[in-house]
Amino acid sequence: MRSLPHGTGPRRRIVYGGRVKIALMDSGIGLLAATAAVRRLRPDADLILSLDPDGMPWGPRTPEDLTARAVAVAEAAAAHRPDALIVGCNTATVHALPALRARLEPALPVIGTVPAIKPAAAGGGPVAIWATPATTGSSYQRGLIEDYAGDATVTEVPCPGLADAVEHADETAITAAVAAAAALTPDAVTTVVLGCTHYELVAERIRAAVQRPGAPRLVLHGSAGAVAAQALRRIGARPDPGAPAEGTLTVLLSGREGTLPAPALAYAEGRLLRAVTPAR
Repeated sequence: MRSLPHGTGPRRRIVYGGRVKIALMDSGIGLLAATAAVRRLRPDADLILSLDPDGMPWGPRTPEDLTARAVAVAEAAAAHRPDALIVGCNTATVHALPALRARLEPALPVIGTVPAIKPAAAGGGPVAIWATPATTGSSYQRGLIEDYAGDATVTEVPCPGLADAVEHADETAITAAVAAAAALTPDAVTTVVLGCTHYELVAERIRAAVQRPGAPRLVLHGSAGAVAAQALRRIGARPDPGAPAEGTLTVLLSGREGTLPAPALAYAEGRLLRAVTPAR
């Protein structure tokens, strides 16, 4: 065990090579994809999920209000002394990541979620970025495209209502929102970037809606796997998919201990977590 330097965040120690504890935060269940990715890489990791049902959705909030909510949710997770904190939300990463890092690092590494534009563009074909209407066309996303898309042709596709439909596991609304976004996606697109963590929970439905008959299999790029791997790297822990599935699960709902929201169990990622041993 070795101590890290203490910043303005809570005083703590990170264990290298021992029991791993990872926290993830979001307003709702968009963090499930990254949580499942962590679980697959480290079945023995203790997981803390910090959600904000009292304040969701975060998207319509002002940046200042969203940041205040995100900091409160992060601090609730930090009280459980995790080794790293994943911000499992693109919107919170855009607006609150600097404040979260100022508050918690270097004692607690904070990992943000950024759309996987660079690897998507590396494939060489036309790319579509599916994102919330607020993110589509934003200076944040345009900056990522300018920095990482290179010469790839990129189409920004707004997906009104899709994140909310996924959050509530509303099958009718999901189908309608996916169909509407698919209609805005050019036929030539070979790769879709899932620019909202909620979208990863319905990735195969998006693929089916965008896939053109006779075209090569559509490539989807989410962020969950990369974010989970980065969290382990930041704390010096190795992936160990074969470890015993002994990790515990703690769910915080606006700071209160609770259980996974019922809609989470509509998705494979949520059902995977339901089998995890409860925290003791």
